[in-house]
Amino acid sequence: MKTKIRKGDTVEIISGRTEDKGKRGEIIRVDPDDTRVVVQGINMRTKHQRQVQSQGRTINPGLVRFEAPVHVSNVMLVCPKCGKATRVGIYVEEDKSGRFCKKCKAHFDE
Repeated sequence: MKTKIRKGDTVEIISGRTEDKGKRGEIIRVDPDDTRVVVQGINMRTKHQRQVQSQGRTINPGLVRFEAPVHVSNVMLVCPKCGKATRVGIYVEEDKSGRFCKKCKAHFDE
């Protein structure tokens, strides 16, 4: 499935966990096969890491904090011009196409 959200975009969390709802962050990674995105500082998880030796290196034990993926339907793109969370439209002109804000009609990819 083709997504209208790309790496580096600023998004707002519109649904999900109460402490993350309404927060904004930048997209670190997009996984189009699972329709999920990883947002910086959002949906933080803790993993208990045990000490592991591989190829002569040692990975230190302890608690590791990382961002877990969020479904694409739970985020909404933030327009850089009007600063609001908005739906995204696709425009096609003679030789180029891109994304635009449905509220203020500003183009994202310029």
